[in-house]
Amino acid sequence: MDSQTHKAHRPAQSGAKAEKKKSAKAKGKEKQHGFNEKAFAPRSGRRADRQGRRTAERDQTRLHVPLVDRTPDDQPPPTVVAVVGPPGVGKTTLMKSLIRRYTKQTLNQIQGPVTVVSGKKKRITFVECNNDLNSMIDIAKVADLVLLMIDGSYGFEMETFEFLNILQSHGFPKVIGVLTHLDLIKKAATLRATKKALKKRFWTEIYQGAKLFYLSGVLNGRYPDTEILNLSRFISVMKFRPLVFRNSHPYMLADRFEDLTPREEVRASKGKCDRTVTLYGYMRGTNYRLGTKVHVPGVGDLDVKSVQILGDPCPLPDAESEKRRKLSEKKKLLIHAPMSDVGGVIYDKDAVYINVPGNFTKGGMENPGEGEKMVLDLQDVNSTLEDVVAKSQIRLFGSSARPLSVQAEAGPSSLPSDSEQSGSEEEASEEDDEDEDDGSEDEGFGDDDDLSIDGSNFQGDEDVDGGDRGRSAPRTVRRSIQGLSSSGGKRGEVDYADSDSDLGGEDDGEPGPSRRYVRLDDDEAFDVASDEDVPEEDDADVPQWKKHLSERAKAAFEATSRTRKRRDWTKLIYNSTASPESILGIGGSGVKSSSSAPDMDDDDFFTIESSTPAKVEEDLDRTKEPVYAEDLKEWEDDEMLDSIRNLFITGAPQPAEGMDSNGEPYEDMERDEGSQAGDDEGMGVEDEDGSDDDVDGKASLNKDAAALAAKKAELKRKFDEQYDEPDATKTDFYTEAKEAMARQQQLNRAEFEGVLDPEARALLEGYRPGNYVRLELTDVPAEMVENFDPTYPIVVGGILPAEERFGYVQVRLKRHRWFARTLKTNDPLILSLGWRRFQTVPIYSLDDHSIRMRMLKYTPEHMHCYATFYGPAALPNTGFCAFNALNRESPGFRISATGVVLDIDRSTKIVKKLKLTGVPFKIFKNTAFIKDMFSSALEVAKFEGANIRTVSGIRGQVKKALPKPDGAFRAAFEDKILMSDIVFLRAWYSIQPRKFYNPVTSLLLSDKEHWEGMRLTGQVRREQGLKTPSDVNSIYKKVERPARRFNALKVPKKLQAALPYASKPKLMKAQHRATYVQKRAVVMEPEEKRAVALLQQVRALRKDQVARRKEKKDEKRAAHRKKVEKEEARKEDKDKEKRKEYMRQAGIKSKREAEMESGGRSGKRRKT
Repeated sequence: MDSQTHKAHRPAQSGAKAEKKKSAKAKGKEKQHGFNEKAFAPRSGRRADRQGRRTAERDQTRLHVPLVDRTPDDQPPPTVVAVVGPPGVGKTTLMKSLIRRYTKQTLNQIQGPVTVVSGKKKRITFVECNNDLNSMIDIAKVADLVLLMIDGSYGFEMETFEFLNILQSHGFPKVIGVLTHLDLIKKAATLRATKKALKKRFWTEIYQGAKLFYLSGVLNGRYPDTEILNLSRFISVMKFRPLVFRNSHPYMLADRFEDLTPREEVRASKGKCDRTVTLYGYMRGTNYRLGTKVHVPGVGDLDVKSVQILGDPCPLPDAESEKRRKLSEKKKLLIHAPMSDVGGVIYDKDAVYINVPGNFTKGGMENPGEGEKMVLDLQDVNSTLEDVVAKSQIRLFGSSARPLSVQAEAGPSSLPSDSEQSGSEEEASEEDDEDEDDGSEDEGFGDDDDLSIDGSNFQGDEDVDGGDRGRSAPRTVRRSIQGLSSSGGKRGEVDYADSDSDLGGEDDGEPGPSRRYVRLDDDEAFDVASDEDVPEEDDADVPQWKKHLSERAKAAFEATSRTRKRRDWTKLIYNSTASPESILGIGGSGVKSSSSAPDMDDDDFFTIESSTPAKVEEDLDRTKEPVYAEDLKEWEDDEMLDSIRNLFITGAPQPAEGMDSNGEPYEDMERDEGSQAGDDEGMGVEDEDGSDDDVDGKASLNKDAAALAAKKAELKRKFDEQYDEPDATKTDFYTEAKEAMARQQQLNRAEFEGVLDPEARALLEGYRPGNYVRLELTDVPAEMVENFDPTYPIVVGGILPAEERFGYVQVRLKRHRWFARTLKTNDPLILSLGWRRFQTVPIYSLDDHSIRMRMLKYTPEHMHCYATFYGPAALPNTGFCAFNALNRESPGFRISATGVVLDIDRSTKIVKKLKLTGVPFKIFKNTAFIKDMFSSALEVAKFEGANIRTVSGIRGQVKKALPKPDGAFRAAFEDKILMSDIVFLRAWYSIQPRKFYNPVTSLLLSDKEHWEGMRLTGQVRREQGLKTPSDVNSIYKKVERPARRFNALKVPKKLQAALPYASKPKLMKAQHRATYVQKRAVVMEPEEKRAVALLQQVRALRKDQVARRKEKKDEKRAAHRKKVEKEEARKEDKDKEKRKEYMRQAGIKSKREAEMESGGRSGKRRKT
């Protein structure tokens, strides 16, 4: 090895590492020679302002509203990474590649969640989402990170956009895009353009700068290791921000499913009875309290019978586990995938399941796993559990010399010999000594002298050094076995003694005194002398066992009182069905009884109990406590009243101890803690024999002084921060909020540091996130078990108490811009709200100037509206999304609307417009009688004073009902109306949503994609081939309105005379008499007649000539137009041929140039 030559290190001359070193050296030189910051200040103040604003904006965008992360830091639950994408995009291949990267194992078939250890402090649960909208909704509610897979050769598909919109409604976790099938694109230019276009579209949907990974191809059934390594590193370092809904609800992604229903009950009901199932998984979100209802999406609300914390099947590595791991186990990293049949052993509450693939023999496996080791160990067992119990040393009492005998299966009962018994006792004691701690051995004991008072492990006394240590040989006891028959007795019957004399007491004939070693509550053992240990010179009249009895009891009590077990009040109160009297150990007489106390010592076997318990009056529940006269007498004492007078406002305040009347401390109280401790020690020495009251008073005085000193120190610190360092206290809101959250988390963590028992802690604060729990659910529909499919995720979501009740929920909703059809009121809609998916019938409305909620028949375009429906209550600001149908056959985009919960208010009143019409049947100036609007005088009385209006715009008011006809009323208008006017009254009619709630039970179906809810009437008619019934009055007809004749406006002559000239009507009367010109008769002379006739003939000829000339011009113009059109068509055809030839030549030229360029490029292969 010494002759081996090592290659010399050659530092990098170029690249990122070299640049980094150069920049570090440059910074060092600047610091050495001095760096003048003013020399590099921007010249322009405007530019400096712009740079400062840009820096501030960048810092602010990095900040977010601080949220409390309820996930524990010591044992966080695994991060849920969901692999989502359309079918055939490579989801399973990606999961196999990532699991192989973390565990070095290849899974052939992946079903359900797969949990792996990805680092020292991190675990990851991979789950694949199939192409079902219900699965997408459930995965979107629990995923911490989504690997959104996109087929690069095809582009984005509709399922991808649907899943992104579902994520936006339910809290939007982190999303990483993964482009696959890029090897199908051959041309490099096309590949670059495709990547750029897909990245731009991906950034539009997520955010600018969202991470997008490119997977080039598949090698040996998985993606390239380098690309998977980059992706896994990015996943491992990601930090997740808590989402609001998950931060307030406990939930669990089940990775294992078991049916616990008795088989006989299932057989008797032919598989139709409700089942009892158990679901296993890591608790997430917030703490789950036992008794809280849960909701399984696709099944419904279920009751939890019990919750147990199980051992972590995929624990995080720690220092101890890394030390214990063998070399062969280092190659095997942990993987937990029960639904995929991975991992040899599955631990349950009361069972262990071992999965051993194939057949094997003892020496045939090179590196057996945990399950294989268990099976191999079972092969080495020579005796059954029953035989081991038969050979065990069980003693009924601590003073028993021999164990209880068990009769053999065939033959009479036989006791083992003394030698066999002593040998077995020695073996048992050696085994017990190895298991017990060293601190349990006392100074006077040998290796085999350990005795236990509970009788599980009692060894005989053996002779050790010293004459007073015990007898020299094992005690032989003749015990009666008359109760056992010589033959035919069943195995397992135990020989019990008939009396205390049969237990084998002290043998006076044997030499040497006997001694007993007693152990109390697993503490150190004490030597209790027997009768023979008492000296002989004592008084013979007193029994020897009574001598020095009180001293021995006192010594034993003082030794065990310090370490005696404390009662676990949490378990006694919350996890016990015992009554309060039995928990407190109070019997019928009101005195604590040792037999009912839970912490009764094992050695207190015989207890004295009162034979006639006193009758205790039972306290009934009542709102007013009983008052007794003797209890009120103590309030007549003036001294007692004066002692509490200072506790009220009207009383004078009493100065505290160590304070003067002004509330200031005495001078001797302002001392440091060291002097206080010294004085306390001195006072303790002086008053060693003094009274306890003085000690208590001084202790309280010291406590008040310490509290006062701490308060003064805090005030001084605040004063110094405010006046000495004013800049130190200027922290922004973000920092203050984060510090307050950190302080609160530290307080919460310190509160439960002393609670070591996980069950007791779960009773106090619930089952924490990160625990691997077993939920037992009752009354589960049988279809869930029969149609169970591990490819569909099972989510168990905790329901808050407020979310269990049902009512009218008001939400703000907007129709999705990609949904083609308009939503209509009272049409069924499927909502995903909280953990639930259900179908309901909403009513859409709009706020009418904050006066009323007016019903809308259809959702408005490009704006929000309100919706009210009957369903489970949800917290305000909870997001939801709506669907018209969930099956895959629905054309187009399936998300119809998104929104947020506003309020749960039963008093919300939705009204719709109602127009009542009537016609006048009698008119008196501004008053008219209206009919056909109401049907009775009672309805008129209800609408008295309502505003009415005519179609022409004349406003009026309802006055009083008329006796005849029924429903007619008198109305007053602002002007006289006509008989042809229609009068209408605009009213508002209150409506309420229908109480319809239909949960989506997709997990109960064999075909989980085709869940059918309530259908529309039109859908039912279409499927059954029925025609829509038509109402004659509802058919649209052509409206023919005759022209109305209005009377002429008549202005009285008196009014015309009073009007100014400009306003007078300018109406000319029709001329009834003939004028002078009309009356005059014209008689022409003969010459005039001939001249007029000649002129008429000339005009007629001229007119005819003009007409014939016009016709000829039109004919010529039409012929010319045809000729011109022919020329234009010929010219256009010629131009088209010229363009075609030009483009053909240009194409040939460009193709030739491209071929010349490709031929000159280093012989590169052409890509298509």
